[in-house]
Amino acid sequence: MKEQEKNRIQQAFKEKMDYDELMNCTRCGFCLPSCPTYIETGQNEVHSPRGRIALMKGLVDGVIEPSDEVKESIDLCLGCRACEPVCPSGVQFGHLLEQARDAIYQTNEQSFIEKTTRSFAFNKLFPHQNRIQRATSLIGFYQRSGLQTIAHKTKAIKLVPKDLRAMEKVLPDVPKRKVMKQRPEQVTAIAPRRKRVAFFSGCLMDTMFLSTNDATIKLLQYAGCDIVIPKTQACCGALHGHSGERERAMEMAKRNIEAFEEEAVDYIITNAGGCGAFLHDYEYLLREDADWQKRAADFSRKIKDISSILIDLQFDELDLQVVDQIVTYQDSCHLKNGQHTFMEPRQLIEAIDGVHYVEMTDASRCCGSAGIYNIVESDMSMQILDYKMTQVKNTAAKTIVTANPGCLLQMKLGIEREGLSDSVQAVHLVDFLLQAYEQKEEQVTT
Repeated sequence: MKEQEKNRIQQAFKEKMDYDELMNCTRCGFCLPSCPTYIETGQNEVHSPRGRIALMKGLVDGVIEPSDEVKESIDLCLGCRACEPVCPSGVQFGHLLEQARDAIYQTNEQSFIEKTTRSFAFNKLFPHQNRIQRATSLIGFYQRSGLQTIAHKTKAIKLVPKDLRAMEKVLPDVPKRKVMKQRPEQVTAIAPRRKRVAFFSGCLMDTMFLSTNDATIKLLQYAGCDIVIPKTQACCGALHGHSGERERAMEMAKRNIEAFEEEAVDYIITNAGGCGAFLHDYEYLLREDADWQKRAADFSRKIKDISSILIDLQFDELDLQVVDQIVTYQDSCHLKNGQHTFMEPRQLIEAIDGVHYVEMTDASRCCGSAGIYNIVESDMSMQILDYKMTQVKNTAAKTIVTANPGCLLQMKLGIEREGLSDSVQAVHLVDFLLQAYEQKEEQVTT
């Protein structure tokens, strides 16, 4: 790093880091066994939560200088927040990580390609749902037109980088853009009405994972919810916040608060652990903005995961059934560590007739997806995934259930890498529940 760049980064750390939060860390080491990168790097302290906090504090205090090694440590963190529940001092490491990445990425010198790529993704693509629809519809065209088949038969797919080639195999079938644009704004309950909720449909969830969003809406209807889906909502901003683009994340937060705050609803329902945790953190994100602090707090208090409201509405007491099978569950890190939702998905899964539930060893350890981590830090991501798949195989499960789209793709990738695609499937929790509900209903009516 150039001296001028080092000075800019050091100053940014002094301005952006929450020093009181840094000081809360007592270096006790309770976080170490929970940190995937600490474990996978052979217990390297630099890649542990307390090690990263020591680096952050050292930069603020001027004891150490910014370096490529420091940046590598911050980049290699998954941001899974598994260190938070086990911390006796309650250190909010996820907030510190976002502040550190903001300090680095808003001040360091970036190559033209990196600067252009980040600008396109964070400024031109994700803030605009219509552009995400266009981009994902191209994937759908590739899948439906026969181009995908040709690419594999001719081996042309081998021209694509190995990591992206593997991901291409496990992408869901993407609907046509026309279907993506025909989204409802109001949906009424099928069962007797018990709640009025809003649904946060997300960006990729409402395009690439559209069928899962539709399944979520159906479950809410079956559970007795009237649903409002604000058309002006936007990307949650998690990708921005986790990647050092906090200002843009704040803009996204304000757009979403405005979209939902006029709706008289009991809860705002999410079905993606990563989105839900970031939405829940809007109160913290906008804590220093006097005009938005209360509005953000009101918004955050209404965030609720789909599994939580289904338990509240006794959905697990309905007749649910699937073909007899062993099922295991992979926690979404942010659903567990950010939204503190842990038992609800398990309770719903175990309520299904035909399910023999087997808890996976280290089910709550990150799968290595972590947003775009499996693309930008592929080697570590695959190392973590390999461990995860060993635990899956030990359960002998036919079905892996998870509650986050990134986790779902990562588990599908693990199945593909292990050659288990003929015997094991990965599904989103709501898709599995809808199958269980409608299969039982179908039996009743025939």
